[in-house]
Amino acid sequence: MHVALVVMMAAAPAAEGKVVDIVDCGARPGGKALCTKAIQQAVDTCAAGGGGTVRIPAGTFLTGAVRLKSRVTLQLDKGAVLRGSRDREDYRLAVLDPNGRPVAGKTAYFRLLHGEGLEDVTIRGEGTIDGSGSAFRDKSKYRPKCIYLEQCRNVLIEGVRLRAAGSWMQHYRLCEGLTIRDIDVFNHVSFNNDGLNVDSCRDVTITGCRIDSDDDGIVLKSLSETPCRNVRIRDCVVSSHCNALKMGTESGGGFVDITIDKCTVFSPKKSKVIYGRQRGLAGIALEIVDGGRMENVRVSDVDIAGVSVPIFVRLGNRARPYVKGAKPGVGTLRKVRLRNIKAAGTGAVGCSITGLPGHCVEDVVLENVRLGFDGGRKLADAKRKIPEREKSYPESTMFGTLPAWGFYCRHVRGLRFAGLTLHTDAADLRHAMVLDDAGDVAIDGLEATFSSGAAALIRLTDARGVTLHNYRPAGPVDTLFRLEGKGTRQVTIGRSDLTKVRRVVDRSPETPENALSEEK
Repeated sequence: MHVALVVMMAAAPAAEGKVVDIVDCGARPGGKALCTKAIQQAVDTCAAGGGGTVRIPAGTFLTGAVRLKSRVTLQLDKGAVLRGSRDREDYRLAVLDPNGRPVAGKTAYFRLLHGEGLEDVTIRGEGTIDGSGSAFRDKSKYRPKCIYLEQCRNVLIEGVRLRAAGSWMQHYRLCEGLTIRDIDVFNHVSFNNDGLNVDSCRDVTITGCRIDSDDDGIVLKSLSETPCRNVRIRDCVVSSHCNALKMGTESGGGFVDITIDKCTVFSPKKSKVIYGRQRGLAGIALEIVDGGRMENVRVSDVDIAGVSVPIFVRLGNRARPYVKGAKPGVGTLRKVRLRNIKAAGTGAVGCSITGLPGHCVEDVVLENVRLGFDGGRKLADAKRKIPEREKSYPESTMFGTLPAWGFYCRHVRGLRFAGLTLHTDAADLRHAMVLDDAGDVAIDGLEATFSSGAAALIRLTDARGVTLHNYRPAGPVDTLFRLEGKGTRQVTIGRSDLTKVRRVVDRSPETPENALSEEK
């Protein structure tokens, strides 16, 4: 009940109050005359009257940074374009004290539309916000975002088109009661061109959005010790040269009670890559690398096409601090469920679910997952030694070509696959699955391609308590299991069709002879 009430509050528009047209305050269309003062005057006038609507009519209006105010709605009419200035100095404003008064002699660069500590803030309409980000295609410290809201309550972003930011398109930080719906984002002109960033927020709903970005698409971050909590993402279409649906990289507080469902992911079709890869890096990327915790995350009914890696799950230890002088320890990643995930035309790298020695990924369930890969790798790739890369930036391609073309799982506990279908477009001589330092793993319902001359379908290295039930060979299989390491034990096969399997197990010398058993 509490969550439903919060979402309803966030969806409500700001108080109606008076309507102030920016043209009546002196703004002139045409995109040449700077209209910052007129737009700010309209915002301030509404705020002074207790709230209202700032109307931006059809036409192109050039502006620098504008401070939003509580209980003020920014309404962009159809045909309206709010275009950011290409001059960095137009984003330099006075710094305000806690009472909203300018601090003498202090200025800073601000984002195009920004606000801190506000309530009942709305940006809506059928118009466009264009950040003129091509003017800031450099790697300087300041490149303006189109929208930045911090510590705000009851925020609604609805309907607008967002284009060409200098860095992230929009950044919501430490906000509560945030609703973003039916927006259209295209961000492909500069570095760090993320589509939508939610940072350390709670009670968030994102629905019906179309995000096309060079860098990450819809991404949850935690650039503080406060987690993102109670976030719902639904019915979105996301395209990215990097990661389409992502949690991380920054994970100071982590991500708790997150639901993503009914989304479509594909690689960008109308842009050239700046970061990442032309075909996109990952469809779903779940990352904890700076401390924090990931818990109670559910991703379901996602269709993925043409990215490099469909699923990437990583618990690492980059350990970036978010409190001065306090380096975080290794975080936790547990209680994640991926359900009804389909992917086609993905790359040859393979999916990975990896923790660290002594710090396992725990309680991950993958249910009804159907993935198609390019394939085409050689037998030598099945023997590749994969470094831990504990402190490295997490990316789906960070380990290079994996020894498994389907799933490479290392340092995991309590892993469940139910209804897993894997295939390659070209013959691939690697394993379909590798489990390394894995415990309590159940695979129930597996169908996977086996290429003639390939390594064993599944390789277990120091794996304990692994069960395979309802295995359905897609064709002839030379070797089902390769068992390695003296720690491999309690491997069980049950209720499976082994008529097409030439050899059930191939065992390394140090692996106990009774490591594998078959249920009768």
